[in-house]
Amino acid sequence: MTAPLQPPPAPLYCAVIEYDGSDFLGFQAQAQGRTVQGELEAALARLTQSPTRVIGAGRTDAGVHALGQVIAFRSEWRHSLSDLHRGLNALLPPDISAHTVALAPPHFHPRFSALARWYRYQIGIWPGHSPLKARYAWEVGPQLDLTTMNQAAAHLIGSHDFAAFGQPPQGEITIRHVSEAAWRAAGEYLLCDLRANAFLRHMVRNIVATLVWVGQGRLAPDDVAAILAQRRRAASAPPAPPQGLILMAVTYPDAFPISQVFPGQPAPSKEFIP
Repeated sequence: MTAPLQPPPAPLYCAVIEYDGSDFLGFQAQAQGRTVQGELEAALARLTQSPTRVIGAGRTDAGVHALGQVIAFRSEWRHSLSDLHRGLNALLPPDISAHTVALAPPHFHPRFSALARWYRYQIGIWPGHSPLKARYAWEVGPQLDLTTMNQAAAHLIGSHDFAAFGQPPQGEITIRHVSEAAWRAAGEYLLCDLRANAFLRHMVRNIVATLVWVGQGRLAPDDVAAILAQRRRAASAPPAPPQGLILMAVTYPDAFPISQVFPGQPAPSKEFIP
């Protein structure tokens, strides 16, 4: 007897999501506690009247923000894309917003189809404490040497074993390819842009904290190369706090161009500073 035919999977949708991570325990759903994935799935289930699983391009940690998180979900939605987009935003809490919603190619996966991720870290160099600005930055103070921090960051460019700066998912190797690692000044902020094919857990925050040590004179720029070579997590600095970190964008190959998967989606702003 032949097995009964399985129904085809529901259509695949994707979206670019922005969120203020301050009050979340991270992106990934947990048994208890508020998460971005949990809020998205609850809103979609309410809107579509069906349980909906959301997959994200990056599992941001508690307190980390996003301007360009990419998600995908399947749904038998019977109405227009604009109705799906509008309805989703109407049901999401104020600290999450969908910039756009589109039909995705059937083999699209927000994580495994990605070529690269772009993260930005914001450091506040103002004197004293600003409760408002500190919500989106690590207050370090003005005594940082931007030149030596960029000299140190240059050692990160290319393919390296980043075991000293993060932990992989179980069973994964720790080699990553970093295409950009650079600091620049922007008013009362120093901004660090990091782009790589993928990142280890806490890799960006560990790198930022180690480069801050360089800027404070606690390490020399060439020490970063030595830390990479050691491949020991204890060799680098403890992680920078999460609130300064933003997932800016995710890049996909030509098979999934953003201009087609996300029609009309503008590139993330070069500035995030509130």
